[in-house]
Amino acid sequence: MSGSLVLILVMAVLYACGVYLLLERSLTRVLLGFLLVGNATNLLILVVSGSPGEAPFFEADGPIADPLPQAFMLTAIVITFGISAFLMALIYRSWRLAHADVVSDDTEDRAVGRRERSVASEPDAQGDDTEFGIRATAAVTSALDLEELERREDAERLEEQRLIEESEHSRDGDPR
Repeated sequence: MSGSLVLILVMAVLYACGVYLLLERSLTRVLLGFLLVGNATNLLILVVSGSPGEAPFFEADGPIADPLPQAFMLTAIVITFGISAFLMALIYRSWRLAHADVVSDDTEDRAVGRRERSVASEPDAQGDDTEFGIRATAAVTSALDLEELERREDAERLEEQRLIEESEHSRDGDPR
C-alpha cells in the first residue's frame, strides 16, 4: 500500500467515526466527533496538496512546495480550536445547570406546536416593537389572508360545537 492510500483510508475512517459521534445526543461525544472531523479535514488537505517540495524561501533546485495547503491547514486548525473551545464552554455550562451533557427534547416547544390557539386569537402587539411597526403581520399580505382563514375556521368550529351541543341537549329532552 502506498502512503497516500493509507492516508485516504485513515481519513475516511476519521470522517465516518466523526459523523457518527456528531449525531449523538451527548455534547461530549459531539465534541469528540467534531475533533475527529477536523483532523480528517486536515488529512484531506494534506492528501490533495500534491507532491512535496522544498521551502520557497531557500534557493531550491527542485520543485517548490505550494504554501496554500499549509495555510488552509493552519486555518482549519484554528477554526477547529475555536469551535472546540465553544463546545467545551457549552458542555461545562450544561453540566453546571443540569448535571448532564445530554441534549433533551424541549417539551415546551412541542406543547406550543400542538396547541389549538391560532394566530388570530392572540392579542395584537401594542407599541412599536417590531421592524414593521405596530402590526408585523401587515407587512406580509399572505399573513393577513392566513389570519382571515383562521378566523373562518374558528367560526366554523364554534358553529359545529354549538350544533353538537344542541343535538345532545335535544336528545336528553332539555328544551332550549
